[in-house]
Amino acid sequence: MGHEQTGLSTVRPEDSRFGLDDGNGTAGSHGHGKQGFAALALGALGVVYGDIGTSPLYALRETILAATGGVENATVPPTVVIGVLSLILWSLVVVVTLKYVVLLMRADNNGEGGILTLVALAQRALGRNRSRIALLLGMIGAGLFYGDTVITPAISVLSAVEGLKLATPVLDDYILWIATVILIGLFVVQSHGTQKVAAFFGPIMLLWFLMLAGLGIYHIADDLSVFRSINPYYALLFFHDHAGVSLAVLGSVCLAVTGAEALYGDMGHFGRGPIRGAWLYVVFPALWLNYLGQGALILSDPTAIDNPFYKLAPQGFLLPFVIIATVATIIASQAVITGAFSLTRQAIQLGLLPRMDIRHTSEQTSGQIYVPRVNLMLLVVVLILVWSFRSSSSLSHAYGISVFGTMVVSSLLAAIVIRRHWGWSLMATTAIILPFLLVDVAFFSANMLKLFHGGYVPVLLAMALTLVMWTWMRGTKILFDKTRKTDVPLLELVAMLSKSPPARVKGMAVFLTSDPETAPASLLHNLKHNKVLHERNVILTVRSADTPRVAEEERVRLSRITDDFWRVDMVYGYMESPNVPKGLAMLRKQGFKFDIMSTSFFLSRRSIKPSPQSGMPIWQDNLFISLTKSATDATNFFQIPTGRVVEVGTQVTV
Repeated sequence: MGHEQTGLSTVRPEDSRFGLDDGNGTAGSHGHGKQGFAALALGALGVVYGDIGTSPLYALRETILAATGGVENATVPPTVVIGVLSLILWSLVVVVTLKYVVLLMRADNNGEGGILTLVALAQRALGRNRSRIALLLGMIGAGLFYGDTVITPAISVLSAVEGLKLATPVLDDYILWIATVILIGLFVVQSHGTQKVAAFFGPIMLLWFLMLAGLGIYHIADDLSVFRSINPYYALLFFHDHAGVSLAVLGSVCLAVTGAEALYGDMGHFGRGPIRGAWLYVVFPALWLNYLGQGALILSDPTAIDNPFYKLAPQGFLLPFVIIATVATIIASQAVITGAFSLTRQAIQLGLLPRMDIRHTSEQTSGQIYVPRVNLMLLVVVLILVWSFRSSSSLSHAYGISVFGTMVVSSLLAAIVIRRHWGWSLMATTAIILPFLLVDVAFFSANMLKLFHGGYVPVLLAMALTLVMWTWMRGTKILFDKTRKTDVPLLELVAMLSKSPPARVKGMAVFLTSDPETAPASLLHNLKHNKVLHERNVILTVRSADTPRVAEEERVRLSRITDDFWRVDMVYGYMESPNVPKGLAMLRKQGFKFDIMSTSFFLSRRSIKPSPQSGMPIWQDNLFISLTKSATDATNFFQIPTGRVVEVGTQVTV
């Protein structure tokens, strides 16, 4: 049930027939121009910035606790507060503003961004023979992103609900249950899509950021010396004076920049300009002011270190503050969940994962999708994390590895894209990427200290997912190579049928295959067992391009073999879901008659058995076989009416 049986294949990276951009930020807008800049920026606030926008809930507290050895009631020297603040503020400048907003958002693929977009650009730049490096990096980055996806909802919702302990201590024993109910509700509503509630996300997050800024400004006057943190000298001084805890502190500073990958990954939904504008004019100033306010509060009242964020709230406003914080964390969780859905679809289209059921939840927005299997797996893992770690503080130990592991991979892929795709010199590429890579590696190394205190969770998850993707890609190639040995060239078969034609039946037959040069197994078996041939026969190959979307005029290509045999090449971008009947209907404009009611679709269903000589260990063979069995039925994946499908089974060893 791999791509070889279904007709889905991948366009070569060097193939430029599908409207690929030059990678220098000149991609199309995807229709963003139809909406106002302000409206798109407001939407970006609700979807893109939920994760990083809720980091003030725990980032400063955890970082100062790391600097003081984890003792909540310890006296915090002012130099520590100023140094930690400076580290957080300048991390936002270097990692988020300079690396993502200024640099990486220029590396788009027809307007789309994200880790797999960098993979596609890097593959194209390296060429077919050396693109495995980029693909392996992409697998690792994607695996780490899934790790981030399960940790973000758990830590965000837990940290928000924990504010109830301050508002009413009687709920202390019910924090985990409240968080569990919220998380279950969040994942259950995914099947309905975000279209109905998306309109509220932007305004709510705008209110959230205004509250962050307002409360920060309200408390900055508590100790104006907090403004010294704007000078990066105090960040460097902290490392000099506290070398023993510097790595542990870096491991917590990273909490302030979690969600930076979303800026790049969601670029296709809102456009580069609105995302940049929302960051520079709303999110960045609000975060900076809030961290300054928390720092000033701690300097004036050291006991506030137990929960400086919620103690910013004036008396009487704590409960409403907890409520809106909880709503903000739900929105933050929504952002990474939908990100996981999008990444899954991209991975399927690039041939890294088996087919899964993908449901569209919006008629207007193709990016709004729901993947039931991924949704269920995320919910199970998130609930296990909540009940295993039991507090946001404990869970913070599991957080940074996945975030900065992904960022290290992004920097490495960006170096390939800048050097090979943009054509920069080696010196210029090194000068621009090396500082970011050093920062990412420093943060990643610091988080590795948490490996045995929870950090193993995203590492194990990333390793498992990378193994799954590698096994699927390797297994499908082995399967393809084995079946090629018994394949019959299509043109030879057509010539034989012309000389001794079998019995004819009315209508059209569509045979799906990934290799248009060879006769599909379903065609051979139809001739062998049914001994008939349809009036018109279409050999259909559905390809996945390494671009996010394909223009309608490039969607379908028709070529005649004989009067009764035709080849059809159908291309979809990795952000699109294949729809075979709709694609075939487009052939009418080319004069090719297509009637779904007189058409039969023939698919090959292979029964796969393990073989010691396959090139993979037996355990990996069995893993590949289990993945093929779990793959979504090709009929549903290609959106073919079930009543028009004929499946032909064969047995193959791998």
